[in-house]
Amino acid sequence: MNAPHWKRLCALLALAWVTLAQADGVLDRVRNGGKLVIAHRESSIPFSYLDADKRPVGYAVDLCLKVADALRRKAGLKTLPVEFLPVTSANRIAMIEQGKADMECGSTTNNAERRQKVAFTIPHFITGARLLVRADSPVEQMEDLSGRKLVSTKGTTPLKAAEQANRERLLRITILEAPDHGRAVEMVEKGEADAFVMDDVLLYGLAANRPNPAALKVVGKFVTTEPLAIMLPKDDPEFKKLVDEEMRHLITSREIYPIYDKWFARPIPPNHTPLNLPASYLLKDFWKYPTDQVPF
Repeated sequence: MNAPHWKRLCALLALAWVTLAQADGVLDRVRNGGKLVIAHRESSIPFSYLDADKRPVGYAVDLCLKVADALRRKAGLKTLPVEFLPVTSANRIAMIEQGKADMECGSTTNNAERRQKVAFTIPHFITGARLLVRADSPVEQMEDLSGRKLVSTKGTTPLKAAEQANRERLLRITILEAPDHGRAVEMVEKGEADAFVMDDVLLYGLAANRPNPAALKVVGKFVTTEPLAIMLPKDDPEFKKLVDEEMRHLITSREIYPIYDKWFARPIPPNHTPLNLPASYLLKDFWKYPTDQVPF
């Protein structure tokens, strides 16, 4: 075989190897010694955020670690290396879609638009977007923001909902984008924005961990309904089946309730302030027949 043919054969073999490696799912990869990559958020309290030691913690992180242990057992491993990858609201979907992370453990809404690119498991929380304002603010609902400034986090469903409401209802609101939840809260505190629209559970968590929680309040009716779930690769049915089975087990066995209470009923880091948010009737009803199918 001459040199050009040999080089061409090597190139084809290399391409075949890369293609085969890409086709392997998460379970096959960890069986062969690979690591599990968990994407996490840095300020989505209490779902996924950094504690005082800059370690990822939170309700969704704990659930993902349960999934990681189920994956370890399924793969027949004594240990499973886990790597945490910080993501933002703007790049979290791309990190899963591009295979840079195996699951995203945060506060991501499962909706039809996102399901075109990624998959989701059974929701671990159901919430809705409301407004965070200063305690002395006269704003009580979206309509009160006419001629004022509203901020939301880039790449989130509440931002899109606010933009749509502003456009369709001619509210004349100036809508601003923040790079993350923490910056959005700061904008409200400093008067750079009159309100921050986001999932109410996140707003309660963010406010509770500010230097002066009493200076902020959550107001208004739900702007959206948000089923939050762990985000997964779209084309890895074996891994999704494993995650769904573990989530269903956690819910039906009620093991998920102590995990829930740990983050929503008890003091949480870094300020050790409890959120005092019991599981809603909507979430409890959904968990009676746990499914990854959501009507949104």
